[in-house]
Amino acid sequence: MKLRFLAAAATLALAAHAAYAQQTGEASSSQSSTASPAASAPAQVSSATPTERAPYKGGLYLNPYAVRISNTVADTGTFAFLGSGNKSAVFYGVTFGGYYDFAEAGKLHAGLEVRDSLAHGHSASINSFLVGARVSGQAFSRPIKPYALIAVGAGTTRSATNPVHITRLQYGVYAGADYPLNRHFDWRTFEVGYGSVTTVSNDTVGGTASIPASTAISFTTGFVIRY
Repeated sequence: MKLRFLAAAATLALAAHAAYAQQTGEASSSQSSTASPAASAPAQVSSATPTERAPYKGGLYLNPYAVRISNTVADTGTFAFLGSGNKSAVFYGVTFGGYYDFAEAGKLHAGLEVRDSLAHGHSASINSFLVGARVSGQAFSRPIKPYALIAVGAGTTRSATNPVHITRLQYGVYAGADYPLNRHFDWRTFEVGYGSVTTVSNDTVGGTASIPASTAISFTTGFVIRY
């Protein structure tokens, strides 16, 4: 799971570097084509301000994370992910990832995000690796920046009483807001998510029960490093 996250993060970083190089190259070409020959006019002291730094388009984060997983059917037995006879449980851990905005229109930005979340509860665990499309903007006069994410990936779960783990489809929608503290740091005031994941159970492993996919409601807060 961690190797998949590192590979996706490396791809995201290379794409960001290529986009930045293309942007700076186009800016240099534009300046060169519009500059007048030195011999055509006497040298003058320019009053123009220094070239402004390109806006930060990406961010990285490592934040605390909590997720409540629930099911309409209580599982029992060795592979019961939520605990034998339970219909819900809360898991705590960390979520880390990054995003990069590839397009913008006015105050709206669109890009790609990759994240990996690891959480534990009552000795069971869940690892969620997700990739998705992200939209953000600055809809208010204050600098707060709301965003939304639709993501899909893989959820790996293990019950408390058996080392067997399974990986199944996981997806979700997420919404939150970042507040800039300075040029490089944002405070992620909140993020909430709602999604679905098929967990390990006596249905997915033993086939002795009929357990539907579980609902996952997550919450995180923390900080984002912009680049």
